[in-house]
Amino acid sequence: MGNLLYTIAVILIILWAIGFIGYNFGGLIHVLLVIAIIAVILRIIKGKKTI
Repeated sequence: MGNLLYTIAVILIILWAIGFIGYNFGGLIHVLLVIAIIAVILRIIKGKKTI
């Protein structure tokens, strides 16, 4: 039972750290997503075909 509680505690700490980092860099992630969407739209508009 103690091993299970330790595992749950470690998972919660990892999730908290990911959430904290994600909160701080959330703006950067959104900017990168917008750039990626714009790149895809431009590719569709230009009509370049891949070989």
